[in-house]
Amino acid sequence: MIERLCERAARAIELTLAVAFVFIVALNFINVVARYVFGRAILWADEIQIFTMIAMTFLGAVVVTWRRAHLKMDVLARLLPDSIQTALKLVELALMLLLCGFVAMQAFDYTRRMFDIGRTSDGAGVPMWIPHGSLAVGFGLILAVCLCHLYLEYRPRAAIGKSANETTQVQAR
Repeated sequence: MIERLCERAARAIELTLAVAFVFIVALNFINVVARYVFGRAILWADEIQIFTMIAMTFLGAVVVTWRRAHLKMDVLARLLPDSIQTALKLVELALMLLLCGFVAMQAFDYTRRMFDIGRTSDGAGVPMWIPHGSLAVGFGLILAVCLCHLYLEYRPRAAIGKSANETTQVQAR
């Protein structure tokens, strides 16, 4: 059930990212036409594109983390016995939890400070807590994904040997 929920969330994020990408490409095209055909640039367009790309990067990292598609050097690890590979996965998840938790806390704190002082961007007047908040949300969601992976990887072994029907009946209680 958790897997389906996370996969649906990853798919929703992917669709959101696709829409955001189409938006910034269209905004860039409109700005180019405005600049070179009409001699008037949309001054805030570049800022909005940058902020959108920052948000896309951190939300995209959530999907990559869920799908375990990060680039990693695992050629040697694949040659190790299964028990050592399992231990390495646990250490990897622990490090991800520690680092993402730390970065998320720092980013949330900085986002709160930007919100408190009311800082806005120079060109578009975007409240600066929004782009900074995308970093906080991204790392917070990566932390949640790592917790899900930890649970799914190391959940109680009693439920693993049961049939799908028995497991569903146990979960329903």
